[in-house]
This record gives sequence, structure tokens and C-alpha cells, in this order.
Amino acid sequence: MKTLTLELLKQHARLFLEIQNDADVPELFGVTDGKAVGTYIEHTFQDYLEAQFEYERGSSASGIDFPRLNVDLKVTSARQPQSSSPFRSAKQKVYGLGYHLLVFVYQKTDDETQQVARLSFRHVIFIDKDYTADYQTTRGILNILEHDGNIDDIDAFLQERNLPLDDVGRRELATHILQHPPQQGYLTISNALQWRLQYGRAINLASDNEVMGLEYVFGVTDE
Repeated sequence: MKTLTLELLKQHARLFLEIQNDADVPELFGVTDGKAVGTYIEHTFQDYLEAQFEYERGSSASGIDFPRLNVDLKVTSARQPQSSSPFRSAKQKVYGLGYHLLVFVYQKTDDETQQVARLSFRHVIFIDKDYTADYQTTRGILNILEHDGNIDDIDAFLQERNLPLDDVGRRELATHILQHPPQQGYLTISNALQWRLQYGRAINLASDNEVMGLEYVFGVTDE
């Protein structure tokens, strides 16, 4: 059995969704819980991959779905494309989550006559781990650095952004940023006990342009 690689994962995400797009799913008829729909899609995709490839399936201990590939799968509704992610460090908002994201964006409808649900997959994007930071935070930092900002400017900006850090931690991060400028991130990351990730900007950028760190794996054109 072949070993799953990053390129094969993306290739078979596209093939899987071409098969699944608008197929009848009686198990999801009447289901309104987005988490239940997401879990169904994730498990169905993992089962599809396991029939063809050898790979390590993620667990709660590893924290991500494809630990050897350093990829986490996120499934979200097109109505509001967002999901949660474990909070590890305030640095994630500046330097990224530390792992790649494969994001499935679906739209669910119910057929009352046939008593089945149908999932229309609108987009699938791949976000490189180096570009999974917060858009506004990294944009602001890079703007400060471009205009010869110093550690005090960065420290003040981080305080304005309400990063979950005390004064000492914020100063240490500002020092690190001055020495190691971040990449421009593409996510909107809200502070919470878990990060709240929003994908709207990344989806638009991936589908419209060739952007470093973003890949549009699969999508359908709205009529």
C-alpha cells in the first residue's frame, strides 16, 4: 500500500469531493449541528484514504488529523467559514499555528421528498503553516518594520491587539519579532480559550490569485 504524501493528500481531497459532491446522504437528513456534519465528512474522508494509503491517523494526543504530514483537516459551512483550533501560544497569532491546514467548505441542503441530505463542496484550500497567522496582526507588524519601527512600537501594537500576554511576555515577543519578522498571515484569528479561525479572506485570495502559501485545491463556480 502506498504511503500518503502531502501532494497525494491534496490530490485525493479533490478526487474524494468530486465523488461526494451532491451525493445522497440519508444519515445527515435533518441534521443542523455543524459539528456533526463536519465529523461525518472527516470520518468519511479518512475511511476513503485508509482504503488506499498507509498513514498515521490523528488522535487527540497528536492534536491534528495527519500528524506525519503536519496537516490538520478543517470542515466548515459556507455560511460562515470558521472553526476552532487549540490555543498553544500567543506567538501563533504572529507566526502561525505551526501546522498546515486543509479546509473543506461545504453547503448542505435537505431533499424533503427523498429524505436525504446533499453536500455541495464549494471550496477546498490548503494553507501552508508559515501563512496561518492572523492577517491584521502580521500586516500591522510588517508595516511598523517597513517604517523603521523599534521594539517600543511593536510592544505598543501588540498591546493594542490584546494578545494574551503579560508585560514581560509581550516585551519578549516584541524583541523576537524585531529579530525575526513574520510572514503575512491569511487567517482572522480571534482571541478565546481556543483560537477562533475564520477563513473568508484566505478563500477569496486562494480562488482569485496566485498567492504564496495558499493553494486552491478544489472549487465550484457559482452560477
